Amino acid sequence: MSMDGTLCVAGAGRMGIGITLSYIHAGLDVTLIDIKPRAARAEYFAAVQGGLRREMATLTRLGLLDAAQAETALGRVRLVARDEAAGDLARARVVFEAVPEQLDVKRETFDWLGRVCAADSVIASTTSTFLVTELAGMVPEPGRFLNAHWLNPACLIPLVEVSPGPRTTAAALQDLLAVLRLAGKTPVQCAPAAGYIVPRIQALAMNEAARMVEEGVASAEDIDTAVRLGFGLRFSVLGLLEFIDWGGGDILYYASRYLSGALDARFAAPPIIERNMEQGRNGLREGQGFYDYAGVDVEAYKLRRLGELCARLEIMGLLPTFDGAKAAAAS
Repeated sequence: MSMDGTLCVAGAGRMGIGITLSYIHAGLDVTLIDIKPRAARAEYFAAVQGGLRREMATLTRLGLLDAAQAETALGRVRLVARDEAAGDLARARVVFEAVPEQLDVKRETFDWLGRVCAADSVIASTTSTFLVTELAGMVPEPGRFLNAHWLNPACLIPLVEVSPGPRTTAAALQDLLAVLRLAGKTPVQCAPAAGYIVPRIQALAMNEAARMVEEGVASAEDIDTAVRLGFGLRFSVLGLLEFIDWGGGDILYYASRYLSGALDARFAAPPIIERNMEQGRNGLREGQGFYDYAGVDVEAYKLRRLGELCARLEIMGLLPTFDGAKAAAAS
């Protein structure tokens, strides 16, 4: 998809700046709109521009671009007040709403956007709190509305969780997916459900980690080391459901049954795990699970995934080395 219209971000806070950085780094012009009326407009704009410059300096220190490229990228931002944004919004193909997580603020913002945006533009909320079904009715022509949940730091994390509503048109969805891909993002789709995908999973994991500290199971340092070098490392290569297939759904079922008896009923496996067992869908060894492995060269697939794991270990300086114990003893 070519970006032949203006890209607008309504809301100049942390998320608005993060989204703006993603697109100006990718080579697109962005109109960043401060929606609040302010007496000290110049001072606030200077703070926003300072924030953009600091974030771009961080990307430069990380080696993602050089100083000259950073200046070029910063020149792609047009920072405007709400009363100066009507022309940009009228030309916008996609508008991201990134205002505070307050329903009255969002309602007023969507009412304004509905009046000034082109009728065929896509309006996407970046909310992490409200469902698309709660917000769509606030937008005139709700067929062009959906949620797009970016993960912080927005400029670096490739994932964006997209949640269309029951009235979202297929064209609006495809336009948004295409615009996200222009910034190098990988969009995934989810139904209107609290927590999207990542926040719902990570809330369980974070609460369990805190619970283990409270129970004296392990120190915070050891739990975080276990997550970085075990849990997180493996799941950066294999997705959770792919991992179930890799080991076997029946293994998860019996492990969950033990944990639910030893610890708490919250560890019980969901019914889909038992149904898969009954249907012979335990994963790789049976050729089907959450994924269908018919026609897949399983050995080649496993080798590819293990290669990806080795690449991560090498970056971390943790790749096992031949005769490593001898070398350590000799040093």
